[in-house]
Amino acid sequence: MDEKPMDQAQAEVSANTAFVDVAAAFTVTMCAIGNRLGLFKILGSDGPATSSELAKRAGINERYSLEWLSALTCAGYLDYNPDSQRFALPREHAPVLAHEGGPLFMGGTHQQMPPTLKPVDQVIQAFRNGGGISQSVYGHDYWVGFERLTNSWFENLLTQRWIPAMPGLQQKLRQGATVADVGCGNDRALIKMAKIYPESRYVGYDNHPPSIEYAVRNAQEAGVTNKARFVELDVTDGFPEKYDLITTFDVIHDMVNPRRALKAIRNALKPDGTNLLLDFNSSDKLEEEIGPIGTMLYGVSVMFCMTTSLAKGGKGLGTAGFHPKKVRELCLEAGFSSVRRLPLDDPLNILYEIRP
Repeated sequence: MDEKPMDQAQAEVSANTAFVDVAAAFTVTMCAIGNRLGLFKILGSDGPATSSELAKRAGINERYSLEWLSALTCAGYLDYNPDSQRFALPREHAPVLAHEGGPLFMGGTHQQMPPTLKPVDQVIQAFRNGGGISQSVYGHDYWVGFERLTNSWFENLLTQRWIPAMPGLQQKLRQGATVADVGCGNDRALIKMAKIYPESRYVGYDNHPPSIEYAVRNAQEAGVTNKARFVELDVTDGFPEKYDLITTFDVIHDMVNPRRALKAIRNALKPDGTNLLLDFNSSDKLEEEIGPIGTMLYGVSVMFCMTTSLAKGGKGLGTAGFHPKKVRELCLEAGFSSVRRLPLDDPLNILYEIRP
């Protein structure tokens, strides 16, 4: 059978795409380094600098300073003036790279990348033998990076857009409600709610002990320990009380047993309670996922979300596996009567109001 001749021009386009992606990987690495050392924030606050000036401001080696500045200038992240030999962080890039907690800030994601990729050899073994990678492998920087990433959502969206999108919930929180956050992590969400709705009482649950420790410290620093507490608990074994609101922020798809977790949440809600569920904006049709967001979702799934579930013999839904069709299926199976997608325009996340 005659084969169609290879399109040489298209092959060269493919090679160029692969090369650009390799360059992008190094760009992300440079961003991770700059984020950890505070270099973007220094450039943003103190203005343009030569490599020597930045080295003095940041307390780093000048030779590394020059190479880092040059790499990110080539990537288009920094501007360079050859006359003064100064490098500048463009004003439009500062919200993404330097403004901690802002709605566009990417520093948390950059901090997460090295620890996310660290267990690649173990992931390769899982490809061959099955199983997965324990959450304990990823280390401190992964969880702090995740906290910084999600904190941008909680600081800019949680009480400003998400909660007001549900009729009656905001009033209930103002009057005094009982709230639980499942998979709370370092729990900037509950801390934010405790500040805005101080009449309510909050408890965060997580089965990852280091996250509980950090959540307690964060609450102490925020001065909300009289309103929010944090408990190590696998909620699939059941909750100790019932709540007006249970939040699940990008956690169900990671779980070993999402069906059992949703059933436990259903049983722990008061009759007029609400499950506020946030998860990634994905589709059950792969062809609708093609592009940068889909690439990221499936990459994160292989390197964290799916593999950490499979490590415990779990379902392994994966980062893109809790799409709207699956959300409705599992929630109705758990005994919920209403699953409503809230009308928020967000390319990355979907927010649901789920009721008993």
